[in-house]
Amino acid sequence: MIVREELQTAIRDAVKHDDRRRVCTLRLIQTAIRDRDAAHCAGNGEKISGGEIAALLKTMIKQRQEQLEAERASGDAEAVRHTEREIETIREFMPQLMDEPTMHTVCEQVMSEIGAAGLRDVGRTIAALKKRYPGQLDISRASCLVRGMLR
Repeated sequence: MIVREELQTAIRDAVKHDDRRRVCTLRLIQTAIRDRDAAHCAGNGEKISGGEIAALLKTMIKQRQEQLEAERASGDAEAVRHTEREIETIREFMPQLMDEPTMHTVCEQVMSEIGAAGLRDVGRTIAALKKRYPGQLDISRASCLVRGMLR
């Protein structure tokens, strides 16, 4: 299932179980995606890609983490719990990152396709990986792996 469908299903389940905080968070995610669709596509009916949704969710998590730090500093335990639950809910819709063996295989494949031969090709390789596997790679781990393979 794609993220949009998973989100709809999660909203229905949360409404059915009367979990109001979860419903609010899920609707917030849904609204953010719709807003980005509207801004991105300007009336031509296209929707943002899964990679762009992942980037949006990552931004939402980062915002909540900054909010969490401020709430912890102020000592508001209830707000901390609420924000932690929001972060958990948003993380449910993030794509799963590749495991190490899969990442190694993918890096080798991309390096051979673009003809990467030395350290000067690390940037091109990472750019190709980002384009081909948006939101599925931990870029810092992939970069270290590619550097090691090109040495």
